[in-house]
Amino acid sequence: MKVENEKSLVPDKRIMDKIFLVRDQKVMLDRDLAILYGVTTGNLNKSVKRNIKRFPDDFMFQLNEEEFKILIFQFGIASWGGTRNLPFAFTEQGVAMLSGILNSDRAIRVNVQIMRIFTRIRQIFTDTLSLKLEIEEIKKKLKNQDKNIELVFSYLDELISRQDNPTPRKRIGY
Repeated sequence: MKVENEKSLVPDKRIMDKIFLVRDQKVMLDRDLAILYGVTTGNLNKSVKRNIKRFPDDFMFQLNEEEFKILIFQFGIASWGGTRNLPFAFTEQGVAMLSGILNSDRAIRVNVQIMRIFTRIRQIFTDTLSLKLEIEEIKKKLKNQDKNIELVFSYLDELISRQDNPTPRKRIGY
């Protein structure tokens, strides 16, 4: 149950800005998570390495040089604060697993907030996808209606041309 008057330690927007799309997965970098949790990146990574069995490849992976350069370019910064090693990227499941190895109150509260944001992003994506499907369905209906309207107009044109050029009728009677 969510406590409404519980004040967030970090603004949601700040967390959302730290979620990136890498290898078609939404991830957060070790550096950003460490800042949010109030620990050093080195200590975060040491804790992860001590518990490496909890972090399979689909929970955490290390960025390659190209991915790292793309991120640096994307944010328009010359360097990433003197990073010596390529950063680790944590998927939503990896971030959830971090809650089991980081036990400070701040880390737990921030982790809960991050998980809620991941859930919200997934819901937004689902809503957007269903909206796109509905729009496609409407487009299909409109295409059919366009064809039907064209057919109606062609019948009207035919009727008008018949009225303009009536065929003589055979008279009956006197």
